[in-house]
Amino acid sequence: MQDSFFHGKKIAIVTDWLIDFGGAELVVKHLLELFPEANIYTSVCHMDHPMLEWHRIFTSFLQKIPILGKKHKLAGILRPFAFRRFDLSEYDVILCSSSAESKNISLGKWRKKSDAKVFVYCHTPIRYYWSHYEEYLKMMEFGWLNPLARFFLPKMIHWLRRLDYESAQKVDFFIANSETTRTRIEEYYNRESTVIYPWIEIPEGKQVEKGSYFISVWRCIPYKRFDLLVDTFHKNGKKLILCTATDTELFRTLRARSGPNIEWKFRVSNEEKDALIASARAFLFPPEEDFWLVPVEAMALGTPVIAYGKWGATESVIDGVTGVFFPSQKRESIDEALERFEKIEWNYEEIRARGRTFSKENFEKNIEHFIQRHV
Repeated sequence: MQDSFFHGKKIAIVTDWLIDFGGAELVVKHLLELFPEANIYTSVCHMDHPMLEWHRIFTSFLQKIPILGKKHKLAGILRPFAFRRFDLSEYDVILCSSSAESKNISLGKWRKKSDAKVFVYCHTPIRYYWSHYEEYLKMMEFGWLNPLARFFLPKMIHWLRRLDYESAQKVDFFIANSETTRTRIEEYYNRESTVIYPWIEIPEGKQVEKGSYFISVWRCIPYKRFDLLVDTFHKNGKKLILCTATDTELFRTLRARSGPNIEWKFRVSNEEKDALIASARAFLFPPEEDFWLVPVEAMALGTPVIAYGKWGATESVIDGVTGVFFPSQKRESIDEALERFEKIEWNYEEIRARGRTFSKENFEKNIEHFIQRHV
């Protein structure tokens, strides 16, 4: 429920793109629930989701370009300018859910005739420009255009970083989704930020009986490291279920080389996803993430997490209590974590309680108070 402070104020919610439903989109959903009369601004929108019903959605010129509209990652060079062209002069508060270029909204000409404040809820400074640039060079996602992208990106990276840094300086207030992200905002943008953890939609129901399988649920893109899970479980023969809604070349390649003990599920419903996670022996979290909500959802469902023990996972998972960390992104390291996992007698109610500390009430209260304090 909105505080009376926001009554009559016009609010815009800005996000990088709306293509499929992930962590950034979940935060957009939560912001829309907090501010139900807000309008949405994004570079491209090709997502059909109930959260978008009854909201006005404004897209950029990229939406009208067939190739760039559908393959949004090809538009990285143009996206800063797409956001700078929006006119948000009629709004009082602008909220960005951003891991890419949407914070360029802060450099629009509209700011010359408006005293609106721009708040960026930052999931990470752009990974492919800053913290994971070298990794992205090795694992491009442009198919047959990968060689061309690898040739041009190093020649343009200083200019792209300058554009990104410039936009970050014009943001009024940064909110970080984790301590990891707060540290990176300071390192790459030289800006302070306040940590407000996102929340999960806590599923109802009691603890269910555990099955014989392990599970992971992600977009099937390189840095999520589905490849590491496929290699590990292909060798150890344990049962693994992988859920994704991302039909990529990587998805098709990994599915083809998966053994009979690895089952892929494509575009499962939220209800089926929750049921699968609740019955799994453990949820697997192999990427290096700034913060990610699905492991928190797993804990709220009473399922321990086996996670790469770096960055965001260390802020939600308690080693030996609600999960197990592995120290390196290697098959042997995951196998050692699986062995340790088997030796622990898990308290599933304690695991559920940990996941449920990331609540809607805390998120809404903290966001509202932060905005009120600074508008």
